[in-house]
Amino acid sequence: PNEKHEPLKIYADDKESFFQAVYVPIKLTETETEGEKQVGNVILLKNITEFKELDSAKTTFISTISHELKTPISAIMMSLKLLEDQRIGSLNDEQQSLASSIKENSDRLLNITGELLKLTQVETGKLILSPKITKPIELINYAVSATRVLAERFGCNIEVEYPEKIHKLFVDSEKIAWVITNLLSNAIHYSKENSRIIVGAKEVDQTIQIFVQDFGKGIDPRYHQSIFDRYFRVPGTKVQGSGLGLAISKDFMEAHDGKIWVESEIGKGSKFTIAFPVR
Repeated sequence: PNEKHEPLKIYADDKESFFQAVYVPIKLTETETEGEKQVGNVILLKNITEFKELDSAKTTFISTISHELKTPISAIMMSLKLLEDQRIGSLNDEQQSLASSIKENSDRLLNITGELLKLTQVETGKLILSPKITKPIELINYAVSATRVLAERFGCNIEVEYPEKIHKLFVDSEKIAWVITNLLSNAIHYSKENSRIIVGAKEVDQTIQIFVQDFGKGIDPRYHQSIFDRYFRVPGTKVQGSGLGLAISKDFMEAHDGKIWVESEIGKGSKFTIAFPVR
């Protein structure tokens, strides 16, 4: 049995079928002193071809829709840029407020379609990594810079903790920078006004860890695993989102043989950590 529990593909009768395999060990007790001895396995195969086909159709649909949505969203963004151009006339305060609202929601739509495209890349196995040697501080600085405007709007103070000596990483810097940016953006959204947020790196037990810590309301321990599932959102969450960011982050980390986890208590904030093996 493999750890990832991937479906077993069988080609028969001119058709490709998928089965979920369940291994049940057969054990015999020979004597009281020797104890149990495993003599084989019973393998149960459950036909999941129909579900696999539906999942594939869903992935194709999401990918197509995401591509199609990017064109009209880009057109909306271009029209907004033209509206903001003083050469074609100035906007009054109310019009400026409306334009700002349209831009904010267009940005959010663009982010969601981008997340959906990343998700379909992972699901279809088209996720291509372009690793290079990178300093952890470069990834952190990128994320801090990318979320600076958001942090200023929410009045959050971002602090960077970085050791004097730490190994470099051999990763796809674009994808890992996206993961850190996503974690930092989440921390800002779930923090109170004028809160501290700490982003940093450290080396622990032959792993390089990058963490984002906030001091917001925290996450109920019951949901510490579920938040990394696709489309899952903690019940009662008021912050808008697609429920895909953490799922994609997990996929990106696993593609790098890394891990992602959360430590959190209600009322004490959350600390998200990504870890890579030292190579």
